[in-house]
Amino acid sequence: MHEMSLTQNIMEIVEEQCHRNNVNKVTDIWLEIGPLSCVEPDAIEFCFEVCRKNTVMENCKLHFVPVLALAYCWHCEKTVEIKSHHDACPQCGGIHLQKQGGDDLRIKEIAVE
Repeated sequence: MHEMSLTQNIMEIVEEQCHRNNVNKVTDIWLEIGPLSCVEPDAIEFCFEVCRKNTVMENCKLHFVPVLALAYCWHCEKTVEIKSHHDACPQCGGIHLQKQGGDDLRIKEIAVE
């Protein structure tokens, strides 16, 4: 489960920012997770619940911000939304797509007290 190491990396980033800014409590974290990222939000949430004890994030809530997966279709020359790496163009059925996002995993926002 690679989500455990991803969660630990997220927590390290948050803890580093808290240390830099003299923050002792994080109340909320918003994460962007794209549909092409190969990351399961439920697994991230589970790992976060396990790892957050005795940290500045002990009572923190995770929020997931939806991110669209976009691709440019070389056949119909349109930017379209896709759901997986193997999708065809929903407009024309073309298979020659250039992905333009949707593999994101990033910390969007952190709320502190």
